[in-house]
Amino acid sequence: MKLKKICILGGGTAGWMTAAALAQKFTPSDMEIVLIESEQIGTVGVGEATLPHIRYFNNSLGFDEAEFMRATKATFKMGIEFCDWGKIGDRYIHPFGDYGKPINGIPFYHFWNRQRLQGDDTRLDTYSYPIIASEMGRFRMPDEDHSKIESTFGYAYQFDSSLYAKFLRTFAEGKGVMRIEGKVTNVEFAPESGHISSLTTEAGDVISAELFIDCSGFRGILIEQALKSGYDDWSGWLPCNRAIAIPTRSSGPLMPFTRATARKAGWQWHIPLQHRTGNGIVYCNEYISDDEARHELIQNLDGEALAEPNQLYFLTGKRRKLWNKNVIAIGLSAGFLEPLESTSIYLIQEGITALLELFPDKSFQQTDADEYNAKMDLYFERVRDFLLLHYVATERDDSPMWKYFRNMELPESLTEKINTWETRGHIIKYEFGAFLPPSWVAVMVGQRLLPARYDCRVDKMSETELAKTLLDMRAEVMTAAENTKNHQSFIAEFGAAIPASAQR
Repeated sequence: MKLKKICILGGGTAGWMTAAALAQKFTPSDMEIVLIESEQIGTVGVGEATLPHIRYFNNSLGFDEAEFMRATKATFKMGIEFCDWGKIGDRYIHPFGDYGKPINGIPFYHFWNRQRLQGDDTRLDTYSYPIIASEMGRFRMPDEDHSKIESTFGYAYQFDSSLYAKFLRTFAEGKGVMRIEGKVTNVEFAPESGHISSLTTEAGDVISAELFIDCSGFRGILIEQALKSGYDDWSGWLPCNRAIAIPTRSSGPLMPFTRATARKAGWQWHIPLQHRTGNGIVYCNEYISDDEARHELIQNLDGEALAEPNQLYFLTGKRRKLWNKNVIAIGLSAGFLEPLESTSIYLIQEGITALLELFPDKSFQQTDADEYNAKMDLYFERVRDFLLLHYVATERDDSPMWKYFRNMELPESLTEKINTWETRGHIIKYEFGAFLPPSWVAVMVGQRLLPARYDCRVDKMSETELAKTLLDMRAEVMTAAENTKNHQSFIAEFGAAIPASAQR
């Protein structure tokens, strides 16, 4: 009953991540893996920022970290800076790490919150090592000694996604994956089961398989055009539906974080790579025209443009079935949520992980598909709620878009999360989801959605002891950050720097 052949439709990041993971799991004698892609169609190719989860994916494939970074012209990433979200003039960093260290099992932010409610206006950020190090433009690897503040963070990368796809392609082909160039012009079905049986390219190649992975991007050639799986439209909650991307020449120091700046009808990204800076604006065309958005983006660039602006169109949401019959959608064919928190590659990775955990045989048990769809629904929904939090935890009402968010009816799941935080200072922890409690704390506190209470166990500490504990933690964070190497210097010492000839 074991499957013998898999066909992946589409390359790019999603297709080649899937191919690489499957090639690592199966030998060519166990499983034939074919990937079909067309150079003419190309890929979106603007995803440049990631979450720490990508490190575990790379490690599972045995990649040398420095080699991977050189190949993708990557920088390290300790978090995301948000500007003008709570109100114009605000800025905060969502760190890939904790605030302080737990005390007697109680999250450190509760101790800060008690002091805040007594009138102390010290930023929560000053207790976060990755935030202070990021603000200084510094980076190091997490310390293996968990008693040290330098152990309380993770990190991700900022890289060229098209180069990452090429890096993965080399790996996958080296393990036996066969690539076929061409556009698919016909889909054949098995009459008894309704499963897809083969694909035909415009060159006349017929590729049969037992399992098909749809990585064909927004078009969803198999999951939607062929199988009519349906789409859950979430544009009522996340109305931004367009983006314009443009690379620029690097300027200023190489900072270890991505920046997202809120605009009147969307937001603008800034992602520093070794050889250039990725920029773009995400917006809703109901509140701003394409020409106005392009002008706003170009006016706010901090370096020389290296290419013409690239216009993209999308509809936020997800397929109603990501696994339908013998087709599994991964990447943009599965759904799209704006890249405000760098979740696109994370959702690809979770789709691949769930596939490997629930890998089918020829019987294609419906229970496996149901479990896959339920799990991926949770991942998408929890990312949706986290993105939406950025828009609704705000005092802004300076444009029609921000007024729209101020009057929005939220998903029940997000309402519960916000209410629990505001009333008790507690973050509901999920079994599945990209973001741990410190991430939710970062956005809520950063956008001044502050709790009225704290964990009552904190009151066991006297005021004098509390003040000393907070002072000592700030000093520990600052000392550690000051002793951390410059980000760009660390990249060079790590062996991940690209040659000068490639820095263009």
